[in-house]
Amino acid sequence: MQEYVSEAIVLKKQPLGDCDIRYSFFTRRFGKMIAKAKSARKITSKLAGHLEPGNLVRVRFIEKTGLQITDALKEKKIEIALEHLSFLSDILPEGEVEPALWALCAAGHCAPSEALRVLGWDPEHAACATCDSIRVYSFHTNSQEFFCERCSMKGKGNGIVLIENIVTH
Repeated sequence: MQEYVSEAIVLKKQPLGDCDIRYSFFTRRFGKMIAKAKSARKITSKLAGHLEPGNLVRVRFIEKTGLQITDALKEKKIEIALEHLSFLSDILPEGEVEPALWALCAAGHCAPSEALRVLGWDPEHAACATCDSIRVYSFHTNSQEFFCERCSMKGKGNGIVLIENIVTH
């Protein structure tokens, strides 16, 4: 049985079955990890209060038919918008350590444009995937493409993230 311990930012939580919760974490040592907390939706759960999105926690996982959370202790609340945390959960690959992004997020500076820049999708050097306009307005997480405001409004369904400052070259 493998054990992992790291500081982590809770990115997202999703109900799983009757009592369990699936959590998405961005850890300092292991990158993004997805783990299950058994019985975390029960009123007697000792983990649930520590594992709210936006919390910086020290967490211990064990690998037992998938990752399971065994311990978590909240260190502090990080002031990052929930939609930005959800964006990180959607865009980060599992198991890829990102020290520069960790430093930004731990300091509370993790807007989508900053995260994209650190991950190699710099909005300042992007163009619309449809019309080649250099005024990018949004990023589509599913296709990993940028769009201008006009093409973004045509929509590609779920996964469109607005870039907070429209980038002009």
